[in-house]
Amino acid sequence: MSEKAWIGVDIGGTKTALVLSASPPAVLERIEFPTLPAEGPARPLQLIKDGVRELLARKDFTPAEIEAIGVSCGSPLDRVAGVIQSPPNLATWIDVPIVSILKEEFHATCRLENDANAGAVAEHRYGAGQGCQNMVFLTMGTGFGAGIIIDGRLYHGATDCAGEIGHIRLTRKGPIGYNKAGSAEGWASGGGMAQVAERAAETARKKGKTSLLTATLDQNHRITARDVAEAAQQGDALAKQIVRSTARRLGEALAILVDIVNPERIVIGGLALRFGEALLEPARAVVAREALAADACHIVPAALDEQIGDVASLCVAMGF
Repeated sequence: MSEKAWIGVDIGGTKTALVLSASPPAVLERIEFPTLPAEGPARPLQLIKDGVRELLARKDFTPAEIEAIGVSCGSPLDRVAGVIQSPPNLATWIDVPIVSILKEEFHATCRLENDANAGAVAEHRYGAGQGCQNMVFLTMGTGFGAGIIIDGRLYHGATDCAGEIGHIRLTRKGPIGYNKAGSAEGWASGGGMAQVAERAAETARKKGKTSLLTATLDQNHRITARDVAEAAQQGDALAKQIVRSTARRLGEALAILVDIVNPERIVIGGLALRFGEALLEPARAVVAREALAADACHIVPAALDEQIGDVASLCVAMGF
């Protein structure tokens, strides 16, 4: 074929997705599988290799026709060395040299980037951040990280650690996120919401109160953010209370970003897409109360919707 193949690899704590494009950001083919981080990186790495070959074969590409491979993953990581350094949601991925592994396998250019940074570039180029000079993108999925665009360019910081909003402490105690109790990630990520929901359901059960979430906990022995969303949509009072508390903590984190970065737009993926205005409206109210330049900043859901991880990984392949 005369076309070149662009490969995107989006590695998350819950799932890993592989995409093939001949003209980014359009996706020709896609494969997804559970990451299962507790099992370590060996299985997912093999599935990534096998998946790339399958994607190529589906469209009659050969490995020699790969233009570049882009890997998007949560931090911490060393994007220059191409190493994943045990992110909180991939704790068993200790110093995994993902770039050299894929370079050796496919003899193609490979790049690695923080998923929040990749998402920021994707939304800036193709989504809700188009036309902005200063914007922040928030992952708000299993984890909670920010990618920052300043004066139209991605800001990495001195050691590539800019945007780690999930690590700031909102409360002295609280759910654990980013290895820190009471952190923004503990309160405002999907994983954090699950922790809050499980504790709330256990408390409700002890008090003899019924809820869709107590039933879910009894049946599955765990609660996910998706469970909270489904229960809230059905009018469950406990679930709606959890959504409001998450929104309040999200607003507190957003107010900090507004005061420090002074963006014209904050774009939020993950839970913002699942919960919509039920989450965003109360978060905006907190920002309006707490941030100095709140009026100058519009807080919106990601326009790329569920495709954002796919497009973000392709943006990594294309380079920033």
